[in-house]
Amino acid sequence: MDTNKFNGTNYNDWLRKFRIVLDFENQGYVLDKPLPTILPEGSSPEERLTFEKWHEDNRKVRSIILASMTNEIQKQYDRLEDVPSIMLRMKDVYAVPDRHIRYAATKVFFGTKMTQGSSVHSHGVKMLSLVEKLEDLKAGLNNDTYIDVILQSLPPSYDPLLLTIT
Repeated sequence: MDTNKFNGTNYNDWLRKFRIVLDFENQGYVLDKPLPTILPEGSSPEERLTFEKWHEDNRKVRSIILASMTNEIQKQYDRLEDVPSIMLRMKDVYAVPDRHIRYAATKVFFGTKMTQGSSVHSHGVKMLSLVEKLEDLKAGLNNDTYIDVILQSLPPSYDPLLLTIT
């Protein structure tokens, strides 16, 4: 847990990993939906169980959130009782907008060049992982653009090969 602790600079990565854990535990709903505060009078036994489970899951997820923070940050959030309030405040303070992440990823993708003599396989794997990241960020590039950028990232010694491909 220490290696993935939220430290104030890793919000987006921390949240992505945290959602994976909660999805596995079927508790992801607690992050985004408001915690029901009142069980209406005359509720069915099933509604009562759902209400109680939601509060139990909120307690568990809140504990996990607080345990996955550094001590300094933990002190800022330990007085909040419901998970959505914690998540909203964390997002307001620490989230990096997707636009900034997308900009950084496209900058790396368009600026990556394979050095002469290095492994084509390693370069290809790196470029494909960047393509996947851009796709996840919905960068809006089409497949031809991805192919063109990858081919342009190869050193000049690959030019004869490129003439046969294009």
